[in-house]
This record gives sequence, structure tokens and C-alpha cells, in this order.
Amino acid sequence: MRFATPLVEGELIRRYKRFLADVRLPDGEVITAHTPNTGSMLGCAEPGSRVWIRDSGNPKRKYPWSWEISETAGGVKVGINTLLSNHLVREGIETGAIPELGGYDAIRSEVSYGSGRSRIDLLLEKEDRPNCYVEVKNVTAAEGAVAFFPDAPTLRGIKHLHELMEMVKQGNRAVLFFCVQRADVRAVRPADHIDPEYGRMLREAVASGVEIIAYQTSISIQEIRLIAPLETKVSGFCRLASTADTGSNFPGLP
Repeated sequence: MRFATPLVEGELIRRYKRFLADVRLPDGEVITAHTPNTGSMLGCAEPGSRVWIRDSGNPKRKYPWSWEISETAGGVKVGINTLLSNHLVREGIETGAIPELGGYDAIRSEVSYGSGRSRIDLLLEKEDRPNCYVEVKNVTAAEGAVAFFPDAPTLRGIKHLHELMEMVKQGNRAVLFFCVQRADVRAVRPADHIDPEYGRMLREAVASGVEIIAYQTSISIQEIRLIAPLETKVSGFCRLASTADTGSNFPGLP
């Protein structure tokens, strides 16, 4: 997926109120950009880091600029816009880049389902096959060569696992898709050190028939695209030794 308008490089001053970030442009101007990410953005929101933002071109928006890419301390570009993940996965299905989800005739987005009045990210349909419910999760946090999800405790994520398990019970196919918006990892695992309950529920979901698919992306300031599947590590309890306990849903945010 190519960016419709060029990205502008800047220096992150601070992220605050979850959805706002102050960014200093090369000419010294400081602007406030929208942050399209509800997580803690662990390792991706350090003051002084390089970031890339995009002008939406919409003068009616209070904050017309949006933060799209962050560079980690190790020089890795990370796509922080969680809204892009659904588009990347849908594009991957339509182009045949995700063979595990091929062979369906129709793709619908944001379809209501389940007893919890949730909306599934993607619903794949074909007349002679069970429906396939695909819940997409954007993954940005990593420790070494292993990415992990979530980067903050997530009751919403646990709710989604329950809904996927219910779809399996009803005879449907259910998939949790980890869209890893960074290219420096080889595997994905649950973040037991951040949300042990999510890790427990994820393992229960897998045991009940929910599938996990994970793909990494190639990221440049021109485009982001899915490039390869990743190994998923869900068995056993995982603790990343050098990653401190977050202590709150959004550490470091005033």
C-alpha cells in the first residue's frame, strides 16, 4: 500500500493524551499531529526519535497531520498507524499475498457479529465454504527478533478472542491475524509480561480451533506492504527478561 501523499520527517517531542503528538519539523516549526494508535507504543514513542507524518489535506480536521512511522533507537522503521493493518491484510488477500486466506469470493469489512455486538475486521465468504472471521491486530512492540502483542493490557482484545471462539463453535472459521508493522523480527508471541490474562485466553482460543496467522511488513516512507509469514509462539508462558513491567495501560503518558 503506497502512501497517497508524501511523508514528512520530523523529531518527536512528546506523545500525550494518547492521541496527540508534538513533532518538530526540519525548519523548526512544531506541529501537533494525530496519533492513530491506542496502545502504549512501547519502544516507538521515545522523545527525540525520528518520525514521519502525513498531511491529510483535510482543512476541516482539528489536527490535519497524522503520525505514520516511527524509528526505534536501533534504527528500525515501525508503522504505528493501527488503521492501516486492516487495509494491508485486505490488500494481501485480494492480491493473493496471503494464501492461507485465499479462495473466497467476497470480503466484507466491519460486519457486526457475536453476542457482544462486536464488529469483525474482515469477513470472508464463499457459498460452499464456512464463513471466515478475521480479527486483525497491529503489532509494533518487539524484544530482539521476537514481536509481542499486546503492548498494554487489553480487555477489548480478550473480548475479541471470546467472540472468535464462539464463531468456531458455530461451525465457522476464525482467524486472529497479527500484522507486524516492522521488518526486523522472526516470530510473534503473546506478551505475558504485560497482559498474562490475554496470553492465557489466546492459548485457550487456539486450543478451541481459532487459527493464528502472522505476517511481517516492509516499511519505507513511500509504502508499507506485507512481505512474509512469521512463526507464532503461543505454547507455554513467556516472560521477556529485559522488558520491564509496564505498570499501567499507557506508561509514560500524562
